Amino acid sequence: MKIEDIDPNEAIQNVKSLLEKEPSLSPALQAAVSLIILLVEILLKRLGLHSGNSSKPPSSDFGGNKNEKKRSKTGRKPGGQPGRKGTTLPLVNDPDEVIPISIDRSLLSQNSQYQHHGFERRQVFDIKIRRYVTEYQAEIVIDQNGNQFVAQFPERVSHKTQYGENLKAHAVYMSQYQLIPYERIANYFDDVAGIPLSQGSLVNFNVKAFELLEVFEAVSKQHLIAGSTLNCDETGINVNGKTIWLHSASNNLWTHHYPHMARGSEAMDDIGIIPLFRGILCHDHWKPYLTYTDCLHSLCNAHHLRELERAHEQDNQRWALNILNLLNEINQVVNQSVTDTVTNEQAKSFQRRYRNILTRGQRECPRVTQRPDGKKGKIAQSKSRNLLERLINFEEETLRFMTEPDVPFTNNLAENEIRMTKVQQKISGCFRSIEGAKVFCRIRGFLTTCRKHGVSAANALTDLFSGKLPDFVKPPS
Repeated sequence: MKIEDIDPNEAIQNVKSLLEKEPSLSPALQAAVSLIILLVEILLKRLGLHSGNSSKPPSSDFGGNKNEKKRSKTGRKPGGQPGRKGTTLPLVNDPDEVIPISIDRSLLSQNSQYQHHGFERRQVFDIKIRRYVTEYQAEIVIDQNGNQFVAQFPERVSHKTQYGENLKAHAVYMSQYQLIPYERIANYFDDVAGIPLSQGSLVNFNVKAFELLEVFEAVSKQHLIAGSTLNCDETGINVNGKTIWLHSASNNLWTHHYPHMARGSEAMDDIGIIPLFRGILCHDHWKPYLTYTDCLHSLCNAHHLRELERAHEQDNQRWALNILNLLNEINQVVNQSVTDTVTNEQAKSFQRRYRNILTRGQRECPRVTQRPDGKKGKIAQSKSRNLLERLINFEEETLRFMTEPDVPFTNNLAENEIRMTKVQQKISGCFRSIEGAKVFCRIRGFLTTCRKHGVSAANALTDLFSGKLPDFVKPPS
């Protein structure tokens, strides 16, 4: 028999059965073997955890992503699908340079006459990154008494030499949106454009953008508070070797990030969005979110699916697989619906099936009512039992996505919002200060919001340094 054909769980049960049939074994040997079995069981459970059935990130999966599920067959051919929008370059009517190409008449027949009949056009799209210096010359005049008068420079031209708005916007875009480290940005400007740029100047550009975005931040918070749904999440970030918390609040059009020393309600109260929100709050069931009772709640079913898969794979819970399939079925019906909801009859049917599965689950995964010998305090329940009770107690919050068109099936929007912060941490290691984290969060929230409104992040930064915010930055009506 090959080792891969051995079922480890079956092997453990066989060892346990042999131990029971051998009463002659010494107590010490029985205790040692029992301890080894316990350690093997714990190890098997840990090895069975991956990004598909737990909160572990995909990068931690053994061998890249050994547990990645195969895609289901759709019947479609590889490549672009009918109806998709392509990215082919269209011809432009105002090329920057036109190079005419004449026919070599010596290659044509000398017995015929030819008339010009237009051109066939082909265009090459390229970019030219180079230094562009604008010099302002203020006229100087002297009157008959020797008094000197100098013309007034534009207000924005205040130094002998200085960096322009386009350069500042380009540097901030590279730093805060593309997450390129300061040293590499400085090297880029020096190598490509021949412009010396210190890391201190880059920091100043980011700080200036942060200051110019104070109005945007206030307006974005107003829109998030007034929205019908709000997706929230938080993650730890490294500030000079110390962990603090980045809090994210967002919807389909607005994004707000803010770093705080605290993780829970204290931070949320200081930020001032969730306490004033009256719509539907989408989150991952973290308890501090549930303390806000002036709004409704919707739980992330991506978390539920992962936990249900773990309960089925590791604890052999049949109810977990059934409820997992039901949630996916409901989501599919919602996605195919014109109204992004199910009908009243469908909702009642799904609700009955949901409750029936969890009722059977209570028999399959009963609550532990007796403490182990010598133990005190609250009786610990298994992960599967805790999940079962959560799905029972928060049925309305779990199924809200099927009756509310604006409520998503998952909280992926919020999780995607903070993902690039993790990328920044991997690239740079940490923020040097809490002020630097605040600068990053405000600028990142602005650029993400611009993308949501169809505004180019690079153009928005150029306008920002020219003193102009996008047209969408105005208080909600």
